[in-house]
Amino acid sequence: MPNLPELQKRLEKLEAEIAEAKQRLPAHSVKPAVMHMLLDLEDEYDAILQQIARLKKAGQP
Repeated sequence: MPNLPELQKRLEKLEAEIAEAKQRLPAHSVKPAVMHMLLDLEDEYDAILQQIARLKKAGQP
């Protein structure tokens, strides 16, 4: 299992990737592949937030 600094680093990268993906979304007619990619990134982001919360609760640095 990754440690807290590794998870936080990945979280920062995901934030940048999500922001970039949202900028590429067209105002109309979003292609399913683009939307799927964005949803996958957001799912991974949420999962990492949960892992960080568990590690902090367990008192792991």
